[in-house]
Amino acid sequence: MFTGIIEEIGIVKEFKKGKSDALVIVECQKILEGTKIGDSISINGVCQTVTALDKTSFSAQISSETLAVTTFSSLKAGEQFNLERALTLSARLGGHIVTGHIDSIAKIIKIEKKSDFYNLKLAVEKEFIKYIAKKGSVAINGISLTIAEVFSNEFEVAIIPHTFENTNLKALKVGSFVNIEFDILAKYVEKILLTGNNNFGTSVGTTSNVDENFLKENGFF
Repeated sequence: MFTGIIEEIGIVKEFKKGKSDALVIVECQKILEGTKIGDSISINGVCQTVTALDKTSFSAQISSETLAVTTFSSLKAGEQFNLERALTLSARLGGHIVTGHIDSIAKIIKIEKKSDFYNLKLAVEKEFIKYIAKKGSVAINGISLTIAEVFSNEFEVAIIPHTFENTNLKALKVGSFVNIEFDILAKYVEKILLTGNNNFGTSVGTTSNVDENFLKENGFF
């Protein structure tokens, strides 16, 4: 579990792609403090297990599933990674609940600077736009961000200067792809609506009493 508050930018020291999986070695400093083999680290929003580490880097094995659904399949040495250690029970939840399980990738179609702030416009597959709500949360390369506007298959996020300068967003360009994790609450709501609200996740096809009119009447919209 993570918060989407990036602790450090790491550098890909080495990336070895095998037949079905891959190995990545990430150079970093702060993230290594207190880290042990077996710990979880968010790498560009992807929850990965530390398999080896030394004084300047750590290693992680990337599964075939992760390669298929994230931007990791095109990694190169020298690329920058957003890094965050797993949330502890005593820590503050500064962003939002981020699981580290990527839903999709998105393409950056516009980067606009407004004074010291930045607006990013991203395109996703149309089937995913249902998880995007204005003023809601989304994790982009592991960064907890607030959604400013929503369109048919695009959305915008507003980024403060601190976030832009202290994450790998500053290294991205129009046409770059990023990892996206939608708010887990939206996915649970969808599951309840699809399966009914008595047998959670077990009665596919049943009719739920919760619909759009119910949500409007009870102040959710």
